[in-house]
Amino acid sequence: MALRGTVGFPVARVKGGRVFTVEDPVIQERPYTIFLNDQELVTLVCSPVFIQELAVGFLCSEGVLSRREDLRGITVNESDGLVWVETKEGAVPAAAQTFLRRFVTTCCGRGRAAFYFLNDARGMNRLESRLCLTPEQVFALSRRLEESSALFAATGGAHSAALCTSTEMILLFEDVGRHNAVDKIFGRCFLEGIDTADKIMVFSGRVSSEILIKVARMKIPVIIARGAPTDLALEMAEELGVTVVGFAREERFNVYTHRQRIKF
Repeated sequence: MALRGTVGFPVARVKGGRVFTVEDPVIQERPYTIFLNDQELVTLVCSPVFIQELAVGFLCSEGVLSRREDLRGITVNESDGLVWVETKEGAVPAAAQTFLRRFVTTCCGRGRAAFYFLNDARGMNRLESRLCLTPEQVFALSRRLEESSALFAATGGAHSAALCTSTEMILLFEDVGRHNAVDKIFGRCFLEGIDTADKIMVFSGRVSSEILIKVARMKIPVIIARGAPTDLALEMAEELGVTVVGFAREERFNVYTHRQRIKF
């Protein structure tokens, strides 16, 4: 039985000078167009699983949705790749209009300029948190993410994001797009009322400014990533009070911002 989010594809595998014909699991990738109150908003390219969480999480991370009571309903048409989100009248800010007909790729988000991200950052409050982690806990969470990422293990084509406490994993989502995996976390937490202010984001990819903004909007004080951060992401992290841990793999990591949350 194929892992959800994959399809079998016949390949010629070359190994040790020999050629084998096998069926290999390949990660799925599909476009989904989101309509907000019957108006086309954006098309996301993603893994076709947990689409409701993705749509809601995207709207939350863009500042379009902020209160659970403003969301009236979500309808997903899997076969046609369509999602309808309905909100209370007047609940959607005018800023949502700037996203009309934007196309979001799997690797580079909305492709907007750096100053646009900085404007987003200025609309949020600095995070204050007493959350602390030991190096051993950082290592353990990073290993747990790697061990639990079944879609990546099967295909090599997925990014992973996990919401954790200092000792356990609460949620894990994988997607062909790294920002989508984070949005799925955001969407599930929004829909189920999960408090994220005392949690940790553990992430498989690099920490770009877009990822940092999503984490800060969720009020998560610490992100542990297996990849590298960008300089703009670190500038934002300093301003917004987010601890960024990068290269967390193979018993090493770097702490870039707000080091007081790592107890050496």
